Amino acid sequence: MTVNKGKVFLIGAGPGDPGLLTIKAKECIESADVVVYDYLASPYLLEYARKDAEIIYVGKKGGDHTLTQDKINLLLVDKAREGKTVARLKGGDPFVFGRGGEEAQELLEDGIAYEVIPGVTSAISAPAYAGIPITHRDHTSFVSFITGHEKPGKKESRMQWDVFARSDATLVFLMGVKNLANIVKNLLENGKPADTPVALVRWGTTTRQQTVTGTLETIVQVVKEAGLKSPAIIVVGHVVSLREELAWFDKKPLFGKRIVITRARAQASGLVAELNRLGAQCIEIPTIEIAPPKDMAPMEAAIAGLDKYQWLVFTSVNGVKFFFDTLFAKGKDVRALGHLKFACIGPVTKERLGDYGIVSDILPETYRAESVVDAFAGVGISGKKVLLPRAKKARTILPEELTKMGAQVDEVTAYETELTDEGRQTLIDMLKDNAIDAVTFTSSSTVSNFMTLLDGENGKALLKDVTLASIGPITSDTARSLGLEPGIEADPYTIPGLIEALLTHYATEQD
Repeated sequence: MTVNKGKVFLIGAGPGDPGLLTIKAKECIESADVVVYDYLASPYLLEYARKDAEIIYVGKKGGDHTLTQDKINLLLVDKAREGKTVARLKGGDPFVFGRGGEEAQELLEDGIAYEVIPGVTSAISAPAYAGIPITHRDHTSFVSFITGHEKPGKKESRMQWDVFARSDATLVFLMGVKNLANIVKNLLENGKPADTPVALVRWGTTTRQQTVTGTLETIVQVVKEAGLKSPAIIVVGHVVSLREELAWFDKKPLFGKRIVITRARAQASGLVAELNRLGAQCIEIPTIEIAPPKDMAPMEAAIAGLDKYQWLVFTSVNGVKFFFDTLFAKGKDVRALGHLKFACIGPVTKERLGDYGIVSDILPETYRAESVVDAFAGVGISGKKVLLPRAKKARTILPEELTKMGAQVDEVTAYETELTDEGRQTLIDMLKDNAIDAVTFTSSSTVSNFMTLLDGENGKALLKDVTLASIGPITSDTARSLGLEPGIEADPYTIPGLIEALLTHYATEQD
């Protein structure tokens, strides 16, 4: 049989934590023409896909199938027959209760080339994140992985409950939450001691992880009271008793805190990554989008006349980015800036300028007038022409203070912030369900646009029990002008400062 030039990679996407994806899997996603992913594969992994890649969701959740397995098989075959490279992302490992074997058989039968890229299975990773080693010399030296539900329509069960019950092995059941009562019943009826420890780990390895423990005698009631649902794994055995000693993931300082990120999506990755690392569950509700100005003429004219300026002042990383984007688009490079001196507002802006090989001459620490005066004192700015590329709507204090010092300031719009409402309904639903612990504001525009999203709702009432975290006093003042009182204010007024303020707040709350 002639093998088609297309190829399918059956990829284990891991248990949920994007950091557990293998390097080989990442490389395959990056090069694929088509990415097919399911319910348990982290959507963050799609960020590795090419911008022109076709993204297809085929998730199966609790009997609700976007596509049946047969149709998924045909989809993989059809895309490969088109000569495309297909990355098929499957939660966990494709060959551990992932039906990857069935997909491989279908590809083989149709002459489609394929490779299997193993992934980290939840059978070992979810217990590990819950502080449960599935083997331990003092408890057990072997483990059994067991499906929580067998193939529908099977005439005779192959489950050896008598063997499971007699065994001292750790029993790990996958996809068995709905059948928990039946699993417990079969183990007890076949002689498994009623005091055998049991744990269920839901959304293991993610910041949504939830773990409950009990015994075979109590676990069904414990799970019912906790409202625990799939996806979760079930661990049965004496190793579960080690959780109290070895739990680590759910002891992270922000574990379980549901924090809304209002920053523009393109800029939120650093904040999201750090909060996730600290255990928080980040809900991205971007309230603004950063875009080039609708009228580029003033910026282009300023760049054409760079020779007349002595100073170039940046107030944000966005100002730096869009200035250089325009500079390069006009066929110029950093050599056109050789005669200029530079000032940046804030260390992050200074670092961004440094990415272009330019060292800022001065660095005011804040937007406050005192800081601006102090930073420019003694540099002889009187009579100098200053170019200030920044947001369309920005505070006037900086150009006013520079003008008072004798400078001639030209403000040009480098970028605009626009309202986006893509997450509005999600935000409102979560606030009404009391499913948000904190909201972060990184600029005045994120505050005002956030409140715009709540137009038609009683925003103040919805936010009554939510902690509001502001990046600094200016953003806090904007919040107060809209009737909101921040419970957290960063100092220094940076993203790291905001994260530290969140840590301090929740540490104090726990004391």
